Order: sequence, then C-alpha cells, then structure tokens
Amino acid sequence: MLPHYFRTSGHLLVCQHTNCRARGSELLYQALWNTLEREKLAYFKTGGSLRLTESGCLGACSFGPVLCVYRQRAGQLEEGWYAATDLPLALEVAKAVHEGEPLPEDRKYGP
Repeated sequence: MLPHYFRTSGHLLVCQHTNCRARGSELLYQALWNTLEREKLAYFKTGGSLRLTESGCLGACSFGPVLCVYRQRAGQLEEGWYAATDLPLALEVAKAVHEGEPLPEDRKYGP
C-alpha cells in the first residue's frame, strides 16, 4: 500500500538555526503552523496546499528569522527569500503561494 499524496502548491521553510532562533524563529514557526492549520491552508487539510518545514541555516544569519519558499509557477521553479520575517509577512507569503499570486516584495532578497 502506498501513502496518500497531498497536492502541494508550495513549500515554506523557516530557519531554526542559532541566530534565527535568537530572533524568534521558533515562535514564528509555531504561530505560522497554527495559522495554516486554522485557516485550512496546510496541505493535509481539505482545500489546503502548503507544506511548512523547519530548516537548518538558510545563510542570512544576521537578518533572521529567515523564510524561504519554493513553488512551481508558469512551469518553472520559483523561489523567494525573506529576511526579518514576522507572522504577518509569513502569512502574506503563504497566501500568495496558495492562491497562485505573485510573491510579496517586502523584505525579499536574492533571486
């Protein structure tokens, strides 16, 4: 028997390395997870499509908490990197991914 596959619109990663944790990434992860579940955006909820994962260092240690997102859009892999992420920004990113909208520019860096 194979596991059940859940459709995914995108994957959000929240850094949990030392410097990001010192800047609140553990609380950000928990609050974001609770909100994704409550708003039925988590991939295993009916109508949800987002995966959320704790990650190791994402390389912007002085600017945490760092959030990274990957998704397929227009047939290509799109990535977004966010510095000094708080819950309102993380939710804005999550909703944009879920709804297939452009990623927000606020605090975005990299490609």
